[in-house]
Amino acid sequence: MIENIGINAGKVWTSLDQEGRMNVKLLKKAVNLTDKDLYAAIGWLAREKKIVLEQVEKETYISLC
Repeated sequence: MIENIGINAGKVWTSLDQEGRMNVKLLKKAVNLTDKDLYAAIGWLAREKKIVLEQVEKETYISLC
């Protein structure tokens, strides 16, 4: 399971690297992951301090550090 989270984190990182800052909805569509898998990958990247999370009104945006 941990290996899959790491693989999914790589997908998220690659998508953000290519497309730039995205909200969670667009990122989910770009990487084609379930909510559970997406949030685990985001948590992985956040723990490694590789992403920045921003709350703008009711939207959460994610970008690379």
